Amino acid sequence: MRATCLSRRHARGSQRGIAAVEFALLLPILLVLFIALVDVARALQANMILINLSREGANLASRGKLQLSENAQTIIGQVAASAPPLDMNKLGMIYVTRIMGSTTNGVTKSIVLEQYRWDDSVNNRGFRVSGYGPASKVWTCANWASGTAGTCLVPSGNNAPSVSLMSGQLIDGEVIYVVEVFYKFNMLFQSFSFAGFSTPVLGPDFYSMTVF
Repeated sequence: MRATCLSRRHARGSQRGIAAVEFALLLPILLVLFIALVDVARALQANMILINLSREGANLASRGKLQLSENAQTIIGQVAASAPPLDMNKLGMIYVTRIMGSTTNGVTKSIVLEQYRWDDSVNNRGFRVSGYGPASKVWTCANWASGTAGTCLVPSGNNAPSVSLMSGQLIDGEVIYVVEVFYKFNMLFQSFSFAGFSTPVLGPDFYSMTVF
C-alpha cells in the first residue's frame, strides 16, 4: 500500500514538473503573441480613425460655401481635431486636392486645380511643427507657396497637371475633392523573432484617401 501511494505521489510530482517545463517553454511564445496583438490592436484603431478623418475632410471640402483657398486650413484643422488619441499635430499630414474633368478633342482627363497641405501659420500646427510631409499619392506638388502656407502653386491652363485618378470617368467641368490622410505610426515594441516566431512590422506610414 505504501509503495502504491509513493508511486502515485511521484507520478503527480513528475506531471507537475513536466507542466512547469512546458509552461516555461511556451512563455516566450505567448509573450511574442501578446506583444504582437497589442500593436495590431493599436494599428487597427489608427487605421479606422484615418478612414473617418479622410471621409470627414472630403465631405467638408465638397460642401464648403467658401473657396477652398480661403478655408482649406480651417477644414484640415477641424478634421485633425477629431483625431485623438492619434497625435496628428506631431505625426500626421493631410492633403486636400481639387480635381476637374477636362475634355479636349473628345478625350477627357483629370487635371489638378488646387492642392493644399496641413501647414497652419495662424494656429502654428501641421507641417511647420512636425516636419512630416510624405508626398501626396494623388499628385506631388513641386512648388509650395512661401507667402501662403500650405498652398501649392499649381500650373494652370495648358500646363495644368493631369492625374490618373478617375481619368476618363469625369465629365467636362466636373469637380471632385480628394482628401488624403497620413500618419506616422510608431510601434510600442520593435519587431523581433524567437524560435521561428516573429512579430509583424506595422507602418511606418498609414494612409487613407477619400474622394467626394
